[in-house]
Amino acid sequence: MPPVNVTAQRARQERRVAPQTVPAPTSAPEATEDANQAPVASASEKNVSGEEVNARPFSRPAEALEVVPGLIITQHSGDGKANQYFLRGFNLDHGTDLAINVDGMPVNMRTHGHGQGYADLNFLIPELIGSVNIRKGPYFADEGDFSSVGAVHIGLIDTIQKSMALVTVGSFGYRRALGITSAKVGDGNLLVAGEANTYSGPWDTPDNLRKLNAVVRYTEGTAANGFSLTGMAYSNHWNSTDQIPLRAIASGQVGLYGALDPTDGGRSDRFSVSGRWAQTDKDGSSKVNFYAIKSSLDLYNNFTFFLDNPDQGDQFHQRDDRVLAGVNASHTFNTMVAGLPMQTEIGFQSRYDDIKVALSNTYQRQFLSGTRNDKVKEGSVGLFIQNTVHWTNWMRTTLGYRGDFYNTNVNSLLTPANSGNANASIGSPKFSLVVGPFAKTEFFFNAGEGFHSNDARGVTIKESPSDGSPVDASPFLVKTRGAEVGVRTRIIPGLDSSLSLFVLDSASEILFVGDAGDTEPSRPSRRYGFEWSNHYKPVSWLQIDGDLAMTHARFRGDNSAQAAAYAELAGYPAVQIGNAPGNYIPGAPNMIASAGIRLGEKTGWFGALRYRYFGPRPLTEDGAFRSPGTGLLNGQVGYRFDNGWRIQLDAYNLTDSKSDQITYAYGSLLKTDALFAQCHPVQVAPPAVCQTGVMDRVLHPVEPFAVRLTVAGQF
Repeated sequence: MPPVNVTAQRARQERRVAPQTVPAPTSAPEATEDANQAPVASASEKNVSGEEVNARPFSRPAEALEVVPGLIITQHSGDGKANQYFLRGFNLDHGTDLAINVDGMPVNMRTHGHGQGYADLNFLIPELIGSVNIRKGPYFADEGDFSSVGAVHIGLIDTIQKSMALVTVGSFGYRRALGITSAKVGDGNLLVAGEANTYSGPWDTPDNLRKLNAVVRYTEGTAANGFSLTGMAYSNHWNSTDQIPLRAIASGQVGLYGALDPTDGGRSDRFSVSGRWAQTDKDGSSKVNFYAIKSSLDLYNNFTFFLDNPDQGDQFHQRDDRVLAGVNASHTFNTMVAGLPMQTEIGFQSRYDDIKVALSNTYQRQFLSGTRNDKVKEGSVGLFIQNTVHWTNWMRTTLGYRGDFYNTNVNSLLTPANSGNANASIGSPKFSLVVGPFAKTEFFFNAGEGFHSNDARGVTIKESPSDGSPVDASPFLVKTRGAEVGVRTRIIPGLDSSLSLFVLDSASEILFVGDAGDTEPSRPSRRYGFEWSNHYKPVSWLQIDGDLAMTHARFRGDNSAQAAAYAELAGYPAVQIGNAPGNYIPGAPNMIASAGIRLGEKTGWFGALRYRYFGPRPLTEDGAFRSPGTGLLNGQVGYRFDNGWRIQLDAYNLTDSKSDQITYAYGSLLKTDALFAQCHPVQVAPPAVCQTGVMDRVLHPVEPFAVRLTVAGQF
């Protein structure tokens, strides 16, 4: 994405006494009360079953996580790339400050070629989701890097009752085939799944997406007493239609679904092995999980068109190739102190990344020149302790502390001056208070500190890779502070309702911009707001949910550097607009809302209707550019037969909205712009003007009305 300033207890142990077994995904969604009623430590914490996740109509794997109240997941280019995430007034880019884990494996990639915290969920097969644990805020001692705004832990199923096969065909060349089977092997269960997916999309330049997924999983025992071993393989390649300036659409230079650089696209591969072991008795519990991941990404984008290279364009290639591994272990002691029940958990978390990361200029995917080429070794160790005391049967407190240590070695192959070693440590206290239940109502207070790491290349940088000028280095670890007060009630039968008020401060920082290979400053920021979440099931065949999140987000302090830059653009209003200093945070949504209704039993007719609203956002610090709000309505209808077969029709964008899927505002240059002739071939405009380009709203539209037909069967 274009440079936008963003700031950066795992899932609770399953309490079931059997493996995570679900009906084949052709069965009806089951009641979710068991998941929703698991003990939580904050009003915004939530547990969702895999059945509830898969009962919603969604068009991309990552959109399954829109079960998180207040979370918007969208895309600004091809469907093989990591999605964009928005939560609690944050434009989280591709994952910064939202920690995502699958089967104990971190999805967020640090020191990544496209952006810090890059979280690509395209390897996820939604039908394999067994549970989703949702946490928000820096209040949990067992949550580390990238978790300041939230953490999502996705658990996988261990087995299915019957083998299943699924075929989906849909608009714009959508094709998907999925098979899942499981069998008893020795004392455990072996689960095997495979997926193939193709998609062209509505774009003038087809995406030609080709995706393959495979999962093999062996489990014995339960999540509390047992172990699992899981292998995953994923490969994907695609073309992409990136965001385009509004002026190019208005002039007819390109259509709404057109591309200014039809050679953009990418390829991604991921292979992983993960395992877990757990043992529980009356005195406590122990948990260990490990993972090893090999991933690679080649990404070609052109966001500014002819701003930097008037002849061959501004396409660039981002390469990320890495191997990472980690081990997490914890033990919980159950004790009685002065007659008070107490649980004390101590834990150790480690991760090591061996990374090859590069940025180069390209023309139609052909190499022109290198900007950065680095070999990075980055390791971290985290230690935590948290103590929960049950003072009465209606009040408990949790006091925790976390310490993290990071070390990196950067070998800059093109600019040796930017090589170096760096290390940093940070401490994060945590506190939670839960009072209740009184009349099926609980009250919560949470406070704590968290952090996120910055790109290691920005930590050791000394000079700009483009012109050799001195550059300020980024802090390695950036602190956040937050607090939350909330209430959760089930006083009305069938209704689970929660309300939370929150505040989150992010420290001043300097961010490494992966798209440029350079750093840029960011000021301190504060966000505060509320979230209201409701889930209502009055009868077995009807479920209704509705969520509303409102946030006020602003930078704090003055931006003298931006004021000076604004002054240099005087006399060129098309360039100067949007570059004035201000306190708006670009891309920060002030309102996110969703509502849905689901009908159906285990057999017979079923249906669902979902609406989600992505509110307007300031796109520049001065608020001169704003995005429109975007509302999308999706639906689903189908029939489940007694023999386990199912036929289902999903419909997306039922109103055929032409609104923006995602919007930015920044400077770019087209050959049709009047400014182009003032900058090339002879520059008559000031250098700052030609370097900034024409400011404009830059958008990627929502995909038009589409349908997908699914036929699935059990065997």
